[in-house]
Amino acid sequence: MDRRTFLAAGAAAAALPAFTVEVSAEAYPNKPIRIVVGYPAGGQADIIARTYGEYIARQLGQPVVVENKGGAGGILGAVEVKRSPPDGYTLMVTIAATMIQNRVMVKNLPYDADKDFVLASLMTQIGLVMAASEKTGAGNLKEFVAYAKKNEKVSLGSWALGSAAHLLAVELNKQYGLNIEPVHYRGETPMWADVGGQSLDAAVGSYNAALPVLQSGRAKTLATTGLQRLPVLPDVPTMIEQGAKSKLYELRGFTCFALPVGTPPDIIKKLSGVIVAGANDPKVKQTMDQFFLNPPIPHDEAQKLFAEQTPLFVQFLEGVGIKPE
Repeated sequence: MDRRTFLAAGAAAAALPAFTVEVSAEAYPNKPIRIVVGYPAGGQADIIARTYGEYIARQLGQPVVVENKGGAGGILGAVEVKRSPPDGYTLMVTIAATMIQNRVMVKNLPYDADKDFVLASLMTQIGLVMAASEKTGAGNLKEFVAYAKKNEKVSLGSWALGSAAHLLAVELNKQYGLNIEPVHYRGETPMWADVGGQSLDAAVGSYNAALPVLQSGRAKTLATTGLQRLPVLPDVPTMIEQGAKSKLYELRGFTCFALPVGTPPDIIKKLSGVIVAGANDPKVKQTMDQFFLNPPIPHDEAQKLFAEQTPLFVQFLEGVGIKPE
C-alpha cells in the first residue's frame, strides 16, 4: 500500500474511539507481548526490536512476537499501535522519522506522535559520518569547505529528503556561504556507491554503510555529527570541534519504544526498567554497539528529550521549505 492510499484509509481509522483498559503491573504480563515495527525486516529498527524482544521475553516470562508493518514511512506501524489497547501488550519500535519528520512531510498524518504515544524508552544515535570522495582531496571539514568554495557545483548525498544529511548541507551553505547541492537517494547503499565512484563529492550517513567505500580508499572521513566522537573513529573530530556552528549538530536521531497513550503508568515504568536494564545484556549491547546507539534512557528522560528536540527538528525541516505531501 503506498502512502497516499494509506493516508486516505488512515484518516477514517483515526476517528475510531480509543480503548480504555485497566491493567495492574502486578499481573502484567500474563499473555504474549507484541512489538510492531513500522519498517521492513532486516533494518535497524527491526534488528533492535528482535534483539530486545528475546531479552524482554526472558525477563518477563512471556513470548514476545515482532511484527513488521513496513511502508509509508513508518505510518502503517504507528497507526496499528495507536489503535491497540493501551494495556502494555503492544509496543512500537520506531525511529525519529516516524515521530518527528512525518509531521512536517506528510499531509493529514493519521496520528499525532505527541498525543497518541508515550515513550517507554529512547536510544539516541551517537553520530553520523561525513565523508568526501577521493577526487576532492579533502581530509577534514576545513579542506572540504575550501574545495566547495573553489568549485561551482558541489554535491552532497542525502539518504532522503528532510534527512539529517539534507539539513547538514543547508547549514554548511549558510555558515560558509557555499552552494552545496543536496542529492537525495532512496537509502544509503546507492549514495555511498556514487561517492566511491567519484560522481558525488561527499555524503553523510551511517558508519556501517560508509565502511566499504572508506576501506577502499575512494573516500575519506571528514567529520562526525553529534556531541561525541564515534568510538570506532576516535581520531576524527566532530563537526562542532571543527568549527561548525549550528544547533543541528547537537540534535540526535533515535530509536524508541513507544506505547499507546493511556497505558497505565506502572506498566510503562515496568517496561521502561526492563528496557534500560537490557543495556547490560551482552547480546543487546552488541546490537546497540553495531548501530552506534547510546544506552537506553528511562521513560521520564525519554519524554523530556523528545519534547525538547522535536521543535528544533521541526524548525530545521520547515526552514528548508519542505511541503507536506
